[in-house]
Amino acid sequence: MKIFEHCRCALAQLAIALVLTATLPMGFAQAGLVPTDEVITETFGTSDERARVEAFLAREDVQEQFAALGVDPAEAAQRVAALSDDEVAEIAGQLDQLPAGEGFLVTAAIVAGVILLILVITDIAGITNVFTFIK
Repeated sequence: MKIFEHCRCALAQLAIALVLTATLPMGFAQAGLVPTDEVITETFGTSDERARVEAFLAREDVQEQFAALGVDPAEAAQRVAALSDDEVAEIAGQLDQLPAGEGFLVTAAIVAGVILLILVITDIAGITNVFTFIK
């Protein structure tokens, strides 16, 4: 009878220890909404298209062009990182089709035309006197 009493006492102490261990506070759980893009990025990593666009932005000539235009390259990289996958896919699809330096003459002609138009308007208004034939 004493053996059963010792076994019952040992089992009771073990059960008490297990219950106390199981009910110890383990920390607080934090719940919140997780954006789908973040879950997909963590699960699958970045897409090939996003990597192509980021590699394009990391090129030295592109960085120099950003500096010439007064754009901070780090800010441009942050904006690309904020784009959705569809927008990145559209940009990546256009990277191969974009002309390299093409259209410079058209841009120069448009700028020259706008400057000429501004000068003509200011001459007509009497602000400047660039063209003597305009009164």
